[in-house]
Amino acid sequence: MALAVCLLFDRQSDRALRALWDQLEEHGVPSLRSHTHGQHVPHVSYAVLRTWEQAAVTVAVSSLGEGEPIELSFDGVGLFRRGRAWLLAGVTSDFVARHEQVVSAVLATGADLHKHYQHGMWVPHCSVAPRASLAQLPALAATIYDVLPLRARLDHAALVNSATGEIWPLATMP
Repeated sequence: MALAVCLLFDRQSDRALRALWDQLEEHGVPSLRSHTHGQHVPHVSYAVLRTWEQAAVTVAVSSLGEGEPIELSFDGVGLFRRGRAWLLAGVTSDFVARHEQVVSAVLATGADLHKHYQHGMWVPHCSVAPRASLAQLPALAATIYDVLPLRARLDHAALVNSATGEIWPLATMP
């Protein structure tokens, strides 16, 4: 079980990403649409916590103030170990600085941050298929490259429990 500090997409971008999930499923590639509890939302995670005190994390992240919406252009596909496929976007130094502020804030609460979200280790991404097999990669790549480049806007934030899909909206966007 993990708690993620997530940036969430505006309605238009969310619909486009969910349509991509549906297209992947139609081509036999399991997407976040059908993964685990089926309650996943398109997102970019600033931080994934293995242990946490939710109230403290909420206060810490909310204390960072209101950030501006983020515009991303996804123009590539990447793979992490175990077949996790994701969309790759170029990011600004401001976006990376915002990530570092969030990480510092959640670490100050005593939360245990997953190593891939530590300062200098984070690869900003939007997951699309959590367990793509080697045999599925041609269909996955073809489906994704049919919709790229994908311009998207992140305009709100939430804490998301990845084990249950439960979402707690944040009052501000870090």
